Amino acid sequence: MTFVFTAFPISVGAFWPFTPTQAADNESSSLHDSTLALLDSATNSDPNPTKGGIAIATTEGSALIGSSGPEGSLPASVVGVSGNGGISLYEVREGDSLSEIADMFDVSTNTILWANDIKDASTIRPGDSLLILPVSGVQHKVTKGETLAGIAKKYSADLDEVASYNGLSTGSALASGDTIIIPGGDLAPKAVAKTGSKAKGVASKALPAISGYFGNPVPGARLTQGIHGTNGVDLGAPSGTSVYAAAAGTIIVAKGGGGYNGGYGNYIVISHDNGTQTLYAHLSSLAVSGGVVAKGELIGKVGNTGRSTGNHLHFEVRGAKNPFAN
Repeated sequence: MTFVFTAFPISVGAFWPFTPTQAADNESSSLHDSTLALLDSATNSDPNPTKGGIAIATTEGSALIGSSGPEGSLPASVVGVSGNGGISLYEVREGDSLSEIADMFDVSTNTILWANDIKDASTIRPGDSLLILPVSGVQHKVTKGETLAGIAKKYSADLDEVASYNGLSTGSALASGDTIIIPGGDLAPKAVAKTGSKAKGVASKALPAISGYFGNPVPGARLTQGIHGTNGVDLGAPSGTSVYAAAAGTIIVAKGGGGYNGGYGNYIVISHDNGTQTLYAHLSSLAVSGGVVAKGELIGKVGNTGRSTGNHLHFEVRGAKNPFAN
């Protein structure tokens, strides 16, 4: 038996309350309803906020690693870590908790507390702007008789900084087996006394002439410390010496007021169109507060704020080679 199905056109009407309106300059029609509300734009300034975040990572259970090496990429021996060490800003939204924000950026809650000088996580409020700063350092397992001060000294770290990061007071008693994070600590520190802006055994020397994408942020300064921290160098100069943008870009962080700010003191971060960021720390004052800057534009003055051993500019390049790398 053969079945034959015949299709007939069926008239249908749109179920949405749109009204056809005639376009002014052609014969086509468009659908529009002025009573429909526009969609809100995303409130997060970064549509993909997790792309630059990085947890405080360990390698072989002991050494914490930064998110990028001196060449702007991870060492070949390191696995399970991504990103270029970029700094992000996050605006707190209604209902956010610090732990949720930390998970969003894949960092620890202490990383956020420490970088923003926050003592109590419950004090964050909608509208607050949080700095999300990837952290590198050393993980240390406490042995019997050790003190926080002794551990900080061992790794050439700042005692107050170590205490703050670990949620301790500087005189807190430590138990054998406890794990302490030393942000910014040296895995194999050199036993060299620090004098003025000189540090870690690097003799002060004139800066080499550079050309290319990045310019010299402090013309006339001297290199007083080679690569350390997150692909940073120290450029020694008297207090008040002008600091210029190393490349054109947009200011994403401009923190003044003399706060500790994770050891950076007064500092500026500029995002560049090649995907990199430059950071200028320990400033005595800021000449800008935001917006776009041109290469060579004045952004601040050399100082000695935050964790600093003398007047100098701590200059970091995140995502590319530092032009002053040895």
